[in-house]
Amino acid sequence: MSKTVKVSIKGLYKIFGDDSHAMLEHVKAGMGKPELLEKYGHVVGLQNIDIDINAGEITVIMGLSGSGKSTLIRHLNRLIEPTAGEIIVDGENVMAYDEAQLQSLRQNRMSMVFQKFALFPHRTVLENSGMARRVRGEDEASANKEGQKWLERVGLEGYEGHYPSQLSGGMQQRVGIARALASDSDIMLMDEAFSALDPLIRTDMQDLLLELQRELKKTVVFITHDLDESLKLADHLVILKDGAIIQQGEPQEILLHPNDPYIIDFISDINRARVLRVRSVMEKTTKAGSKITGEVDFDANLESVIAMSGGDTSKNYRVMKDGKQIGLLHMQELVRALVPTDAAEDGIRAGGTG
Repeated sequence: MSKTVKVSIKGLYKIFGDDSHAMLEHVKAGMGKPELLEKYGHVVGLQNIDIDINAGEITVIMGLSGSGKSTLIRHLNRLIEPTAGEIIVDGENVMAYDEAQLQSLRQNRMSMVFQKFALFPHRTVLENSGMARRVRGEDEASANKEGQKWLERVGLEGYEGHYPSQLSGGMQQRVGIARALASDSDIMLMDEAFSALDPLIRTDMQDLLLELQRELKKTVVFITHDLDESLKLADHLVILKDGAIIQQGEPQEILLHPNDPYIIDFISDINRARVLRVRSVMEKTTKAGSKITGEVDFDANLESVIAMSGGDTSKNYRVMKDGKQIGLLHMQELVRALVPTDAAEDGIRAGGTG
C-alpha cells in the first residue's frame, strides 16, 4: 500500500538573532553552530531540514538537549516563524496562511500534547478534555460528549468531576491526550509528552498511544530525547544534532545501519535483542526452506525468538504475517544481528551523514 505524505518540511532553516536573514548565507555556506555563535552572536536552531511525514504514522524527532527538536515541532503550526523554508500540510503551504487560516489550522487540524500537561487548574477533568471544542465555539453539551468519550478511552471514567491537582502525573497526561483526541484533528503534535513521567507510568503511556494509534491512525509527530522510546514508537525516526538531520528512516534500519559516529554512540548501549524485529533480519522468501523448527511472527522481537529456540543457533523458522509466509529466519543470522556493527562503510568512509 502506497503512503500518503501528510506534512512535508522542505529546506527549513531557523536562526535566532536580530539579523537572521543575513546570517542565513553563512550557514548555507557551511558555517556551523559554534562558529556562528562565536563570530556573530546568532544561534542556529535548524538547518536545511527536509522531512516527509506520512499520514497515519508516528514520526519521532529525537535528539539531545539543544538539537532543535522542540524548535522544529513548533514550526509545524507556526508557533515559531522560520528564517527560510516551506511547511506543506495536505498540499497547502502553511507559510502563506493569514492569521485566520493559521487559527483554523491550530484549532481544527493540529492538536498538541505538552510535557507539562498544560491543563487548566480551575477546570474539571471533563471541562479540560473538551476544551479544544469549546475554544472553537461548540456548545457545552457537544464538548462534554466528546470529552467524556475520550476520557473513557484513556481509562479515566469516573474522574470527570475531579480537578488536575487531584490527579497523578500519568493521569493528568491522559487528560492531555483525551483533549487532543477530542479535538478530532488529523495531526497530533507531542512535545516530550511523556518525559516528565516516572518510568513505569511512561511505559504505560507509550503502550496507550500505540493501542490508540492502531485504531485511529492519526498522523503523530512525537518529540523525545530517549532512544528506547523512539525505537518503540516510531514508524519513521529522525535524529537531530545541532539543528541538522544526522540520519532518518525506519528505526530498525537505522539500528542495523547507522551512518554516523554520533548515532553509533547513541545506539551502543541498546538491548538489540529487545528492539530488533524478526522482519529486519529475516530472509525475504516464500520458499518452504529446510529443517524448519516452527513459525514466528514477522513483528516479534529477537529476544522472544531466542527464548523460544533455547539459544540453539542451528534452528530455522518460517516467518508469518497475516497467516502467510513472508520469509525465513535463520538463528545464525539472528545472532549476527545482535553484534553491534560500525557505521555503514559507504556512509562513514565517504563522509556521509544521511
